[in-house]
Amino acid sequence: MLKRVAAAAIGGVVAVGAVPLVLSAVGFTSAGIAASSVAAKMMSAAAIANGGGVTAGSLVATLQSVGAAGLSTSSNILLGSAGSALGAWLGNSKKATPSPPPAEPRAEKDQSPGENEPQVEPPKTPLKSEKHEK
Repeated sequence: MLKRVAAAAIGGVVAVGAVPLVLSAVGFTSAGIAASSVAAKMMSAAAIANGGGVTAGSLVATLQSVGAAGLSTSSNILLGSAGSALGAWLGNSKKATPSPPPAEPRAEKDQSPGENEPQVEPPKTPLKSEKHEK
């Protein structure tokens, strides 16, 4: 139970803490979109697709807003709850049970005749090149 609670807490903290780090890493910073970043390429593609401007409410505009101002309190609560649920679920997962031991050999009376007899190959006759001449 304690493991599950700890995993839920860690999941919530990681989910909330990772958003600003990831957005900053791809170029959505508090100072704007970083030059030559993934965010700059996204903004360029969005502007080209929309005839020169980025549409309000688009993915690029929303990510820039979050990168500049951060998430709202309600968004942080929602994100933390989702991260906690995922963490609790992962913390509750169990390792796969080991497979059962192999079956023991059957008693001789259960075996059909000739079932476990070793198979012996007849001796091979030597090839002509293998014969030694005297």
